[in-house]
Amino acid sequence: MIEADYLVVGAGAMGMAFADVLVTDTDANIAIVDRYGSPGGHWTRAYPFVRLHQPSAFYGVNSRPLGSDVKDAAGGNAGLYELASGAEVVAYFDQVMNQQFLPSGRVQYFPMCEYAEGGSIVSLVSKETHQVAAKKVVDATYSQTSVPSMRPPAYDLADGVRCVPPNALAALDGSPAGYVVVGAGKTAMDVCLWLIATGVDPDDITWIMPRDSWLLDRANIQPGPDFFYSTVGGFATQIECAALAESIEDLFERLESTGQLLRLDKNVKPTMYRCATVSRAELDELRKIQNVVRMGHVRSIGENEVLLNSGSISTTPETLHIDCTADGLERRPPVDVFHGEHITLQPIRTCQPTFSAAVIGHVEASYTDEKEKNELCAPIPYPNSDIDWLRITRTDAINTARRNSDSELGVWLRGSRLDAYSAAGSLEGPPDEEQLKVFAKIGEHTGGAIRNLEKLLAEVDG
Repeated sequence: MIEADYLVVGAGAMGMAFADVLVTDTDANIAIVDRYGSPGGHWTRAYPFVRLHQPSAFYGVNSRPLGSDVKDAAGGNAGLYELASGAEVVAYFDQVMNQQFLPSGRVQYFPMCEYAEGGSIVSLVSKETHQVAAKKVVDATYSQTSVPSMRPPAYDLADGVRCVPPNALAALDGSPAGYVVVGAGKTAMDVCLWLIATGVDPDDITWIMPRDSWLLDRANIQPGPDFFYSTVGGFATQIECAALAESIEDLFERLESTGQLLRLDKNVKPTMYRCATVSRAELDELRKIQNVVRMGHVRSIGENEVLLNSGSISTTPETLHIDCTADGLERRPPVDVFHGEHITLQPIRTCQPTFSAAVIGHVEASYTDEKEKNELCAPIPYPNSDIDWLRITRTDAINTARRNSDSELGVWLRGSRLDAYSAAGSLEGPPDEEQLKVFAKIGEHTGGAIRNLEKLLAEVDG
């Protein structure tokens, strides 16, 4: 019998961030079960050239910095704070587990195991079964994060078609006749950038893009006082745009004109928003690819033809097709985070999973009333469409206002390294007059932004 105060199902980023707060701030005993052989979740299955899309400063667990707090001096991220590689992220979570969690004597870790409803842990290797007695069960798998290597393509492939996940690119044997990148999300952008960086002519790349996406400028998501105006000021601008917009079209025009949202092609209106983040330099590289196919999703790839929803393009047996269509951040229906003896980890800050899990851990450790805890931790499902920008910004503004109005939680947030707003707003000394104007703009427009976004959404939802 395994006894614990908390059984955390999943040792991915969110499960680790939640457990870290309990290990650091409480004397709770925790059992962590995970189907993989090392902590890190989907990072242990990601392609070798993957990197964080936002600064390392905002990722990982609250108690341990990730990275060296330096700016990159070269490459597409030059001038901005470092982005940890996939290998660095996996090593980081291994260090958290083996240098912090296990030495505490209060964490038991069960890799290569699955949790079975009813209270047992089953080894995927030996089939050995342990019963578990836990006061609370924490589901850290609800978001169902996946990468292409974790499942086959969702379209048909004829015999002989060369179609691989991005993981296979680093071990290519010989040069294909051309490359077809399937997918429009951040994984596809990573692949396109990697191909160009390794010397592939952009004219040899065909990019199948079912939907164009609104993109975030990474320069607007940075830590430290030197990025105060781009990060905190950018957030203030988003709130102001949301408050003043007279229509949804007007809203996106304001966001684009102020640099809060970017797009790949000025002549194509994006209909997707997935929190994909790029630098301006990376966007310039992506724009070098001229053969962008906008005919919907791939239905099948044959020996000489790629069939899509609205047409087809030619291909060859010597062409390498790269599948980037896994739904990395799946949009899941929101449920109460706290429900009796169950805790379901979900994003409660837009596209910041580890920060969200850490806040949930702190609220669990510091509050007792379930209704209050759920009010402080309202879920924000991952976005999918452009209209979802309105939904998540509205909920995010409400959540932020609620949490900041709670004095105890506000103090904790200001000390959290995972909170992008606090990290960018932590100035050296008192704010000057111009910085005070930025904070005042947020206060002035937050209420109006919430009301206006509700009005615009009502028009969409009928």
